[in-house]
Amino acid sequence: MARQHAQTLWYDRPKYVFIKFCVEDSTDVKVLLDDHRIVFSCKNGDGVELYNEIEFYAKVNSKDSQDKRTGRTITCFVRKWKEKVAWPRLTKEDIKPVWLSVDFDNWRDWEGDEEAELAHVEHYAELLSKVSTKRPPPAMDDLDEDSDT
Repeated sequence: MARQHAQTLWYDRPKYVFIKFCVEDSTDVKVLLDDHRIVFSCKNGDGVELYNEIEFYAKVNSKDSQDKRTGRTITCFVRKWKEKVAWPRLTKEDIKPVWLSVDFDNWRDWEGDEEAELAHVEHYAELLSKVSTKRPPPAMDDLDEDSDT
């Protein structure tokens, strides 16, 4: 019986690349990860052997990466070697395999987030500077020293 590819989804974050191999009722799961590629294999609920090999777009830190298995997916948390560098694709080659797709449910354009966050910080600092402007203290001439009320 020939091997098939597992349907695979991926998305990018500042520190990690997340890869989801979509396989229901997987058995004999093997995930081999080195600094330049990932090799995934398993059998699905029908006994079909699935195999994916992905050479990464950029170097990763295989020592600080992990995977998690659920009933329907095997998710790999792959630590980027260079953090805060966006990956335009998962694979080294510019050709997208038919079994590989972007996980649009989890995708965020985080590159622009830093600029938006900086704008919020600057706005907050501006508000604080307006509020904390030193003015003379209010006059307290009308307070009676003998009053206990």
